[in-house]
Amino acid sequence: MFRVIVTHAKKHPSLIPLFVIIGSGGLGAGLYLMRLAMFNPDVSWDKTNNPEPWNKLSPSDQYK
Repeated sequence: MFRVIVTHAKKHPSLIPLFVIIGSGGLGAGLYLMRLAMFNPDVSWDKTNNPEPWNKLSPSDQYK
């Protein structure tokens, strides 16, 4: 797939900004989903040691 993108970019240099913008948008969306999965108190990866992580929030934490 990467080879196809490089060959198209060599033939049509005006496509390079399009590839950069689409690639950075996909990377940003992936990083945002990773951030939500790692730091959101509603997501529990370890259900044996911490089955209900939302019960350990202090009163000063913001939650909905």
